[in-house]
Amino acid sequence: MHLTLRQFRYFMALVETGHFGRAAQMCNVSQPALSVQIRELEAALGMVLIERDSRELRLTLRGREVAARVARVLEEVRGIEELARRPGGLSGRLVLGVIPTVAPYLLPHALPLLRARDLMLELGVREAMTPALIEELRAGRLDAAVIALPSGQPDLVESPLFEDPFLLAVSRRKARDFAAPPTPADVDPAQLLLLDDGHCLTDQTLEICGLAREGRTDLRAASLPTLLRLVENGYGMTLVPRLALGVERAAAPELAVLPFADPAPFRTIGLVRRARSVDDGWFAALAALLAQAARAALADAGPQGNGQGRQDARDALSEGR
Repeated sequence: MHLTLRQFRYFMALVETGHFGRAAQMCNVSQPALSVQIRELEAALGMVLIERDSRELRLTLRGREVAARVARVLEEVRGIEELARRPGGLSGRLVLGVIPTVAPYLLPHALPLLRARDLMLELGVREAMTPALIEELRAGRLDAAVIALPSGQPDLVESPLFEDPFLLAVSRRKARDFAAPPTPADVDPAQLLLLDDGHCLTDQTLEICGLAREGRTDLRAASLPTLLRLVENGYGMTLVPRLALGVERAAAPELAVLPFADPAPFRTIGLVRRARSVDDGWFAALAALLAQAARAALADAGPQGNGQGRQDARDALSEGR
């Protein structure tokens, strides 16, 4: 019996994609070459792994058992590869994933800190929504990811970085409707604007406001800056994380940001890695650095948005807007 890591990787690509063509594309090989390796794997094991009679690819019973074991083998191989490329601690090469509602606000503070810590660190950054980051993390294409916690994934190790309060974003004209600090119950469901499905910020907003996903407005945005431009122009209201204010308020002079009454809602942002990945101190070092960067980003936003939203409301009332 002669088994190879190439066969294992091709087989797991096939399991992941459910299609010979897409698996070959993922592995950067031709489809015939991938098919040959899969048949050689089956021959070496003396068992059929793939049902080929249907148009839709399916694993056999033994194929599912082999896939589970191969996944563990490849996870250990990735751990060895990590160990080889890391001289120790936060060094060598690091590939970090970050969700879109954090990346543009945290990275400008984090990247200089990483560069100052180790000029030789090879850093790769991937910005994507949480499900994609978790998938890439499990596949070994990421070393760690910055997401909202809890992840709900038992195979990930979590390290909380900071709490990010939510504030209510409205236009300066609409700010006059709020004479007192708002509560989530004051958010008008008919006026609530959201990001596209898949953004964890959308799920958090609906949960905070006690709203169901069904029957929501079709007016959505692919990014937080676009969403806030809509709010600024009077198309509705939304919840904005304080982390974003240092950047977004400067670009939206007609945006009012109102702190919620206590207890104010917030999200917890954290760093995650695979539980089986090798950790020689790099994870704690990275978490500490990102937490430092977050403190700087939150300081840029000022205390609870620097109180600007409340001032906007007072200005709107005094000017009769």
